[in-house]
Amino acid sequence: MTDVAQDRARRDGALLVTGAAGFIGARFVATRAAGRPLISVDQRSHFDDRPEHHGLDFGTIVDRDELPGWLAETRPALAGILHLGACTDTTELDVAYLTRVNLEYSQVLWRHATAQRIPFVYASSAAVCGDGALGYDDADALTPRFKPLNPYGDSKLQFDVWALGEEQRNQTPPAWSGFRFFNVYGPGERHKGKMASVVVHAFDQIRSHGEVTLFRSHRPGIADGEQKRDFVYVDDVVDVLDFALAQPLRRGILNLGTGSARTFLDLVRATFKATGEREQIRFVDTPEAIRERYQYFTEARVERLRAAGWTRDFTRLEDGVARYVAWLRERC
Repeated sequence: MTDVAQDRARRDGALLVTGAAGFIGARFVATRAAGRPLISVDQRSHFDDRPEHHGLDFGTIVDRDELPGWLAETRPALAGILHLGACTDTTELDVAYLTRVNLEYSQVLWRHATAQRIPFVYASSAAVCGDGALGYDDADALTPRFKPLNPYGDSKLQFDVWALGEEQRNQTPPAWSGFRFFNVYGPGERHKGKMASVVVHAFDQIRSHGEVTLFRSHRPGIADGEQKRDFVYVDDVVDVLDFALAQPLRRGILNLGTGSARTFLDLVRATFKATGEREQIRFVDTPEAIRERYQYFTEARVERLRAAGWTRDFTRLEDGVARYVAWLRERC
């Protein structure tokens, strides 16, 4: 494709979004895709069976399993690819399935973006960092040294490592960026079930029986509920993804979190305050099946994102929870 053709495609072509019927994908479509030609990719039934997404204009819909053949046959003019489609279940243990869905499928889309000379933005995960022994820096040299705690995290790490290897071979899209999402919460995640954020589970528990259960700490020196995560509001995430596509960012794998870890107690107390209910929290043992793989602390280093040009502040936890609870109440 010539430089002129590339410029025309970026100006007039469609944005292809995988995982468009998922949590972050649908939020991107709802808040950032207006006025753009759009190709939305996901399991076709998800566009119909998730009430939170009803009424959204997904543009052209393509089933995720049919996408590689569809691209080869139709050869659509694309402005870029936003690849959010993946298995995000951190308890999934089927390595072959995760390899197919999270690694090999991503490789197909990367190669298409490379061949068509279009920007490629994809979702990685903070799960690649494992137990945090090496910290949460997003320096390229650190990436191959990470040791994820579960097969999901390993599948995301494998693609990060592969992408960096392709860069060494000069086999990359003209602009590419991957984002390691930390703990994303906000509107549109209820279909995730057990993998939805603690906010929606806390909201439901408060409404049903007035109290919230949290995992007890099994680590000396950390009190119950003092386990920490970098909780990031979904609208901040889609803003950063939109920024990465619009620039587009030249290259690199970057953390996407607030840069400030908060406790689960902070999160649940904010939820109680937003509901106006009296705080009542009960602690239960972390299930043994996940106890050894449970993360007690995550916090994004966001210097590279700032250096790339992102200057906006991230939503304060209490403000994000209040907005989300208001959104949930409207739909009760």
